[in-house]
Amino acid sequence: MSLQSLLDETQQLRQELYEHSIYSSFTTLHNVKHFMQYHVFAVWDFMSLVKSLQGHFCGTQTPWTPPKNAQVARFINEIVLGEESDVMPSGQTISHFEMYLMAMKEIGADTSAILTFLDAVYQEPEDMSKLLKQVPLDPAIVDFLRFTFGTIASGKMHCIAASFAFGREDIIPNMFMKVVSRLDQSTHIPAFRYYLERHIELDGDEHGPIAMEMVKAICGDDQEKWREATDAVKDSFFSTISQCGIFAQIIRRRTSSELGVFIIWITWKNPASSTA
Repeated sequence: MSLQSLLDETQQLRQELYEHSIYSSFTTLHNVKHFMQYHVFAVWDFMSLVKSLQGHFCGTQTPWTPPKNAQVARFINEIVLGEESDVMPSGQTISHFEMYLMAMKEIGADTSAILTFLDAVYQEPEDMSKLLKQVPLDPAIVDFLRFTFGTIASGKMHCIAASFAFGREDIIPNMFMKVVSRLDQSTHIPAFRYYLERHIELDGDEHGPIAMEMVKAICGDDQEKWREATDAVKDSFFSTISQCGIFAQIIRRRTSSELGVFIIWITWKNPASSTA
């Protein structure tokens, strides 16, 4: 097997995700706001994937020892540099996760769930399974996080790298371009637009290709690693497609519910309209 065979075997799932019905809901900021309240957890756990790779390949322990594969270490460190300490147009240095939180606040999305969860992580960072039982989160979010941290717990760096490269980096530009294309260009949301456009630029032109080269370097000529990496990418797509379906249903339910409340309110404010 090879990089090309991995791409060929996962192409159908990749296309299914690109054409997911959830994108049709990104026509209003109201719906995007609901989506972001769930998607922010994927933005957060994304960094745990790359940090697990950095910890293994980049000599982060003391006393320091040179990395066994300097090429892989360079790939990972370049990705971390951009994701963990990018620069805003104002010159402010900020992680992409914090940039996303800034965008959420800009459009009025609720950040309480992710911030409550982060508070719990700060207090007990070592036991994710315990946190997922204790912190009140939507079951869809819990399932998504369990999948990510299950991949990390496997300790198989080729699978973690493949999930990161093809289950995240490779698909993000296309996903975010769909969001940008559906937003009203007159809507003033500079932080959100910058986050989307920056990710399209970085992941499409830099991080995506780097991540693919990283997987090639880690798997090498080991056919078993390529097979397991391919299966890991498929599992990542299955997980993401499943969660997108759940999130799309939640958005539709919330929109319908809020529309119902609005109609009731209008009817109450103007009783004549209900008997016309």
